[in-house]
Amino acid sequence: MDDPKTKTEKIVMGIDPGTNLMGYALLKVVGNKAEMISFGVIKLGKYPTHYMKLGKIFERITGIIDEYHPDEVAIEAPFFGKNVQSMLKLGRAQGVAICAAIQRDIPITEYEPKKIKNAITGNGAASKQQVADMLKRMLKISDDIMNIQFDATDALGAAYCHFIQMGRPQPEGPRCSSWKEFAKSRGIKV
Repeated sequence: MDDPKTKTEKIVMGIDPGTNLMGYALLKVVGNKAEMISFGVIKLGKYPTHYMKLGKIFERITGIIDEYHPDEVAIEAPFFGKNVQSMLKLGRAQGVAICAAIQRDIPITEYEPKKIKNAITGNGAASKQQVADMLKRMLKISDDIMNIQFDATDALGAAYCHFIQMGRPQPEGPRCSSWKEFAKSRGIKV
């Protein structure tokens, strides 16, 4: 039997990339228990150019990393929308956040939005409200703390999804050729 005192502690940072609001969250993980440390949003709407927003993303994510010293970063992958310019800007925002983690030698794992939703709610098509409600229950977060924007709860969802995945060994063998095959190999219903 494992002695709880000998279990290592990890901090997982979750990031929900955005160009006007970027969500972040930090979870403390000890053994098979997770506890929210902090979460919030980086407000970028006041910066007049996309380049200034990217600079602020790098500055703020690096600052959060330096403050909390996460061991791993989980970042939500951009979903494919119809507006190519929006996708390009979102991809740049995600890339800058990833660079901030790389600069501090922190391992990064990217999760598709459906995978995060499925890990949290059991439904890959769950609403942001459903994800937030499940996280509130699972992490025992009070109403006054949970009353925050969905960008922050999406980041918390990425971190919690990573926590769930940490307990699952990665299967060996050939890489999966599709999302359904990947999910099935990890016991996730799609």
